[in-house]
Amino acid sequence: MFQALVVEKDEAGKTSAAVQSLDADQLPDGDVTIAVEYSTVNYKDGLCIGPGGGLVRNYPHVPGIDFAGIVEASDDDRYKPGDKVVLTGWRVGEAHWGGYAQKARVKADWLVPLPEGLSTRQAMAVGTAGFTAMLAVIALEDHGIKDGPVLVTGAAGGVGSVATAILANLGYKVAGVTGRPEAADYLTSLGASQIVAREELNETTKRPLEAETWGGCVDAVGGEMLARLLGQMQYGASVAAVGLAGGAGLPATVIPFLLRGVNLLGIDSVMQPYDSRVQAWARIANDLPMDKLEAMIQPATLSDLPKLGADILKGQVKGRVVVDVNG
Repeated sequence: MFQALVVEKDEAGKTSAAVQSLDADQLPDGDVTIAVEYSTVNYKDGLCIGPGGGLVRNYPHVPGIDFAGIVEASDDDRYKPGDKVVLTGWRVGEAHWGGYAQKARVKADWLVPLPEGLSTRQAMAVGTAGFTAMLAVIALEDHGIKDGPVLVTGAAGGVGSVATAILANLGYKVAGVTGRPEAADYLTSLGASQIVAREELNETTKRPLEAETWGGCVDAVGGEMLARLLGQMQYGASVAAVGLAGGAGLPATVIPFLLRGVNLLGIDSVMQPYDSRVQAWARIANDLPMDKLEAMIQPATLSDLPKLGADILKGQVKGRVVVDVNG
C-alpha cells in the first residue's frame, strides 16, 4: 500500500481531490517503478486538481507533472534499483499518473539519471519550472545574449525564480518583472539587479518600437506583456517564451522582427529529446547556486495540495513548492 493524492470525478462532472491508500497493482503500465520522494506544484497541477479537472485525461487520476525518486524495480537495462532519477514532461500528471504519490510506474524513456551531487529534493526544487528556465537560458545563449540587462517576466514564480538565479550566477544583469512589490527583496536575493513593476509592461501603447532596452528575455507570462516587451528588445536580441499565464494571444506587429531582428524562441519542456534533457540537468547542477535554490523552497505534503493547487492558479505562490510525498 502507498499514499497518493487522487482526483476523482462524479457523474455530475464535479471533481474532488483527497489523499488515498492505493495498491501497487493499481499503478499504470511502465518499464520502471520508482519510490517517489519529492514532487512540486506547477500551474498545470493547479488545473488538474481544480474544479473540472482541467488537463486530466482519465479518472481516477494522480496529478503531479514531475517527480524525483529512487528506482525500485526496472525492466530496462539503463536503470537499476537504487538509481536516482528525475522525470519532467511526457504528459505525466495529465494523461499518465504523476508524482503526487509515494510510487510511480513510467516508461524508461521518460526518465533522466539525476546528475552527480544533486539530491532528489534539490531536483524538485528545480522541477519542471526550473528545467524549463534552463532550456530558456540555453536557447538565449545559443542565439547570443546582447550587452544589456536580461528581462525575466513573472520573476517571482517558479520559472522566473530559477531563471533569475541562473542568469545572475552566469554574470548577466537581470531585471525581474513582478506585480508584487513585496517580492522585490526576494528577487534581489536571487541576484536581480533591477526590479520592474508589472504595470510598466502592461501599459498599452500604439508604438511598435520603443527604446532598445533589453539584451534578452525569459518571458513566463505571454499575452499583452510579451507584445509590449518585443518593441523594447535590443537589435538582434532574443525572447525565450515559456508560459501562457497572460494568454495565448499575441497582439503584436511584425515590426520588431523585421526592423530589429528580434528572435522569438518557443520553449516546450514536455517532449524534449533525451540528450537535451541530460544537457539541461547537467547545466542545472553546475550553474544554479544551491544557496539560492534553498531560498526558493516552500515545503509541502500531500495533504497541502488541494489548497496549493487553488493558490497557484490565483498567482499566490512564490518560488518553488517542494512536496515531500512521504512527509
